[in-house]
Amino acid sequence: MLKKNLKTIIISSIVTILPMLAGFVLWNKLPEKLPTHWNFEGVIDGWSSKPFAVICIPLIMLGFHLICTIATSCDPKTHNFNNKVFGIVLWICPILSLLCMTATYAAALGFDVKVEFIIPLFMGVLFLIIGNYLPKCKQNYTIGIKIPWTLNDEENWNKTHRLAGFIWTLGSVVIIVGAFFKDAVVYTTFIPIAVMVIVPMIYSYIYYRKHR
Repeated sequence: MLKKNLKTIIISSIVTILPMLAGFVLWNKLPEKLPTHWNFEGVIDGWSSKPFAVICIPLIMLGFHLICTIATSCDPKTHNFNNKVFGIVLWICPILSLLCMTATYAAALGFDVKVEFIIPLFMGVLFLIIGNYLPKCKQNYTIGIKIPWTLNDEENWNKTHRLAGFIWTLGSVVIIVGAFFKDAVVYTTFIPIAVMVIVPMIYSYIYYRKHR
């Protein structure tokens, strides 16, 4: 899996640390403290030093990216992976790195950054993409609804993921729409996520109890 996707892994890794290069270009224009955390209302409540924000955060994101890539590739059932699903894994951290660091630099330079809109929108789009591919996921230990009842029964896995695909797609639409309503964004984000996680697990257990 690693050799087959080596080119994509290299490119995605470079993209993950691109914000570091942008930070070096903007270095003299950036303040000594950069905003690196926002609350749910979009208010900055966390700051980091310029060296940490510019250098360390992209490197941390790169570390997460490589860990996710290697862990996914080491899955005993990696032969069951759909290349498109693996591609999603490869691009989550790079896109998140670009998104977060762009917001950090923009806010540091005085631009009005609507993080309370951007992050839910990103999550909704990501969940929508994942929801579209969940029904196509075959049994594995890395991607999907990985609980004992799905891992021990292929039919349980398939039915649970068909349901999960529908729920994740519906939930992601709610999250995307909710991003446009600032006052409700907490509810339109966390409630759908809870439903997306819990309902497939309950369904899987009920199916197990019925067919064991």
